[in-house]
Amino acid sequence: MDGQPPRRAVLLVAGAALLWSSGGLFIKLAPMPGLAVACGRAIVATLFYLAVLRPDLRKARFSTALAYAGCVVTFVTATKLTTAANAIFLQYTGPAYVLLLSPFLLDEPFRPIDAICVALSLAGMSLFFIDKLEAGQLAGNLIATLSGVFFALTVLLIRRDAKSGSGDAMPSTTLGNALAALGTAPFAGDLLHVSTIGVLVLLYLGVMQLGVSYWMFARGVRQVPAAEASLISMLEPVCNPLWVLLGTGERPGPWSVAGGAIVLGAVALRTLKT
Repeated sequence: MDGQPPRRAVLLVAGAALLWSSGGLFIKLAPMPGLAVACGRAIVATLFYLAVLRPDLRKARFSTALAYAGCVVTFVTATKLTTAANAIFLQYTGPAYVLLLSPFLLDEPFRPIDAICVALSLAGMSLFFIDKLEAGQLAGNLIATLSGVFFALTVLLIRRDAKSGSGDAMPSTTLGNALAALGTAPFAGDLLHVSTIGVLVLLYLGVMQLGVSYWMFARGVRQVPAAEASLISMLEPVCNPLWVLLGTGERPGPWSVAGGAIVLGAVALRTLKT
């Protein structure tokens, strides 16, 4: 039908979201601490971006790259400490912070529907802390919440960059991966004696889950409207806990499932009302 994006473009966006969603399982499978995983994944992703995608790093924005680095490092750390469902759902509270900060950073209006979506997201977030949590899981939930803030800052700064004339986020994300690798370098010692399985996991995370996925998304989103791309991308938080459940048997608590449903519902509502 006329007006619909090409099926190939839709499949590229969906494929990118599915690759992103595999991160939880492979981070869980990585036989090393979270910060070492973050370091190894960032190194592999940086090398892949530079060798294959070849971004113009002269166009990178340091503030955007720093926010992105914070997002990827905190997400990996949170996934190691708490359930994969908690990590991804709490990161997806990021759109609420985007709505709250957009009037100040981008001079974008704050509408009544935004207030409803923010309230729903924060209500959903609170449910993650009702389930009985061990100390490590509580720390993981808090770090995942921080990952949502970094995610929001990344989105906001990429929007800012686009408004200033640079619509390509690849240079900043490439620099962000390099900063993530540099920031976690003190924990790289765990990578020196990594097993063959560990090497394969890091290669997958860096090349496929971050590198190829970005390539697919960047090409698909050229022909898929932003709202539709956002909805398709919600395959990531839906499938992430499912892959972990199938691969490791990890189950999120009932309150976390309820909270995740509310958070994703708020994101979907705001996307559909755009």
